[in-house]
Amino acid sequence: MFFTEFWERFSYYGMRAILIFYMYTAVVDGGLGFSQATATAIMSIYGSLVYMSGVIGGWTADRILGPRRTIFYGGILIMVGHIALSFPGGATALFVSMFFIIIGTGFLKPNVSNVVGDLYPKGDQRRDAGFSIFYMGINLGAFIAPFIVTQVSDSASSYHAGFGVAAVGMALGLIVYVITGKMYLRDAGKTVPNPLKSSEKKKMTGLSLGILAGIVLIGAIVAWLQGEFSLQTVIMTVTIMGVIIPLIYFTVMMTSKKTTKEERSRLTAYIPLFLISVMFWMIEEQGSTTLALFAANRTDLSVGSFELSPGVFQSLNPMFIIILSPIFAWIWTKIGKRQPGTPRKFALGLFFAGLSFVIMMLPGILAGNTTTAVSPMWLVMSFFYLYRG
Repeated sequence: MFFTEFWERFSYYGMRAILIFYMYTAVVDGGLGFSQATATAIMSIYGSLVYMSGVIGGWTADRILGPRRTIFYGGILIMVGHIALSFPGGATALFVSMFFIIIGTGFLKPNVSNVVGDLYPKGDQRRDAGFSIFYMGINLGAFIAPFIVTQVSDSASSYHAGFGVAAVGMALGLIVYVITGKMYLRDAGKTVPNPLKSSEKKKMTGLSLGILAGIVLIGAIVAWLQGEFSLQTVIMTVTIMGVIIPLIYFTVMMTSKKTTKEERSRLTAYIPLFLISVMFWMIEEQGSTTLALFAANRTDLSVGSFELSPGVFQSLNPMFIIILSPIFAWIWTKIGKRQPGTPRKFALGLFFAGLSFVIMMLPGILAGNTTTAVSPMWLVMSFFYLYRG
């Protein structure tokens, strides 16, 4: 599972390291020629939908395929998405790629963690340490990818070459998953927890069509209020969905007859953690938009005789995780039952994540809010505190 996620994150973060630059680079220079504002908006929508699609992946694993098979099919979709982006198909290829990667990541991402959890018996004190090691594997792939992908992209003078490297990374992840899964995972994740009954299929088809119609209706209302259908319409529609989907999801789970009293109690406790998580990832996802643009436009990229690529700053956050994750894993194991509870860990994480952007206020204040290029150490410090979150 460590190496499966290593290669999946390699492909995702490798692609993400150059994607925003590909979108706003001029067409004559191999990009799509979007404005920086448009590129940032698309990246934001992309990130939102990647996380929202976890609902689809979780339901598919729970009701139809089981986690293990859902992970495999998710990897296939992700690989297809990267392959589509590796060809010069313009904006059409970009949006086709995003569709496959969004659905594929939704299938794969939540279920990988689920299978890792199944490897530990209930109450095992090693679980948190195990997840820390697993998380380090995720970030090892994320750390290496920007260096390799940006180097290939720059050397070939083609963003598509870099996207091709991401496709190869996902293919390697699938190979590792199939071969080692048979050897080590045994039956973890093979069971379909709540199989969809034949009598429920018609109902679910109607529900799916209803959800699709609801999304279209929301988009139509937003377009009508704005007076036109534009990218801003899509942004607002996704924003509304980001509020409505969790509300519906939690309501259904809380009121379902299948939800036990114990599960309902845990769900109630989880809701505030969910809201904290929303805030944390809202901050963290700025790394591929706001901070990426800061690296390209406001940072002095000359370090001695070396000229840095703005994409390599995407490696900073995973680099700090790789360095410090073994220390945190050792601490959690060492203190055992005396370690902070999950709510306290969430609160500390959100505090340090917020502090990372307080730091990014300082170069503008000290430089008098001019466009003067500032030291790359500001980004280094920001990503350091974001990791601690």
